[in-house]
This record gives sequence, C-alpha cells and structure tokens, in this order.
Amino acid sequence: MNGFWRRAARHPSFVLGALLTALMVGAAALSLVWSPYPPADIDIPNKLAAPSAAHWLGTDSLGRDIASQLLVGAQNSIVVGVIAVGIGLGLGVLLGCLASARRGWVEELVMRAADFTFAFPALLSAIMLTAIYGPGLVMSIVAIGIFNIPVFARITRGAANAVWSREYVLAARTSGKGAVRITIDHVLPNIASQLIVQATISFATAILAEAALSYLGLGTQPPQPSWGRMLNEAQTQMFQAPMLAVYPGVAIVLSVLGLNLLGDGLRDLMDPKLARRR
Repeated sequence: MNGFWRRAARHPSFVLGALLTALMVGAAALSLVWSPYPPADIDIPNKLAAPSAAHWLGTDSLGRDIASQLLVGAQNSIVVGVIAVGIGLGLGVLLGCLASARRGWVEELVMRAADFTFAFPALLSAIMLTAIYGPGLVMSIVAIGIFNIPVFARITRGAANAVWSREYVLAARTSGKGAVRITIDHVLPNIASQLIVQATISFATAILAEAALSYLGLGTQPPQPSWGRMLNEAQTQMFQAPMLAVYPGVAIVLSVLGLNLLGDGLRDLMDPKLARRR
C-alpha cells in the first residue's frame, strides 16, 4: 500500500485529477454547512452585479449569488454521480458475474439485453421517463443509472471470463467450491481494480449527462441550483453578461477533467504491467 501511494505521488495525472476531484467534493461539502447567500434568494435591484466583496462572482439576471449557486450545484452533480454509478455498478456487476459464471444461454441473454439497453442512451431514456413521470432529479438519476448498467455488465463479464480461465480458479472448482463462492473469493477481488477505474470514468460521464439534462430542462428543477440549468439561463445574457455562462462551464469542465484524469491515473497505477514501468 505504501508503494502504491509513493507511485501515485509521482503520477501527474493521478495527482492533478485527485486535486480537481477534491476541489469539487470540498465545494459540495462546504455548501452543506455554509454558502455566501441562500442560492435561491432573488435580489432584483442587484441583478447582473459585477464581482465584488459582497458577491464574489457577481449575480445573475434575478440577483441570485453565482458563487452560492456553484457551491450548492456541486451537491447535485455528486449525488447524481454517486447514485447513478451505484445503480450501474451494482446491477451491472451482478449481471456480468452471472453471465461469466453460467455462460451458455445465460451469457447470451445478458449480453443481448445489454446491447438492447445501449440503444437507449441517458438522454433518450430521460426524455421517455419525463414524458411519463415528469422532469426532475430522480428521473435523471434513473436514466443515467440505466445507461450505466450495460457498461459495467460488459466490463465485468470480459474481465471475469479471463479470471475463470486461471489455474487457481480451476483448482477451486476441483476442490468443490461453487460458482457463487468462487465469484466472491476469486473473481471479484481480481477485477475490482478495473471496476474502480470504470466507476471513476462513469462518474465523470454522469456529471456531464446531468448537466446536459438540466440544460434541456429535464433534470434538476428550480429552485434547486444546477450547473446545467445555470448554463441554460445564461444563454439569454450572453452579450450582456457572458461570465454567467463561463462560471458553470468551467465548473463542469474541471470536474469532468479531474475525474477522467483520476481514472487514467488509477488505471496506470493498478495495471501491474504499467506499474512496473514506474
């Protein structure tokens, strides 16, 4: 473990990604206990105010404090990412392990179901769900989570198939261990690193998808702040106050970039072949 952290400290992608991710998580954690102003408070006399000591990043067209909205908006991004990735990870790993352990028609059925699910990306799924149940944060989470299931199922099945062909797994089967026991004792521990890396990358994709859905009015609804909806509201003020679009745009870019760099760093550090080169 100490060797891992020594190598991690020398890995630029991992360090930068960890710092950017920590910044996003720190902003969300800070907003739970403090923000400069209540993010939904409207102050029309001070609308479109320039950055100042009172409003660090200025105010929007309704006089709401931009810094407060960015801080609280980070909560939504993290909540969507954690739950949506959790849905995909939990169900996808279960299906992938089932397909790998049983093989035959079970594997074929799971993979064809995954192919079918890929035909409905998060945006399309969100449109269908909101047409039935109405827009909202919950529908965004469900849509993104459903899209993540086949992603994790495919990765789990491919990685697990490689483990099932190893000698120690054959020895375990010979000793009388069942498929469930082998999956828990041997398969999951050996594919955990790949799943962690994919979860990190899927987290970034979930944040981007949530911002896109909120931008289209299908995600987080007022008065709850959202980076995507801030971009939507800023487009009517592009010439009068262009920075209204820059702030949430930078927040999205830095968060997604940080998670992708973190995922790349973890992949390099957890891959034994790449680790030996460092």
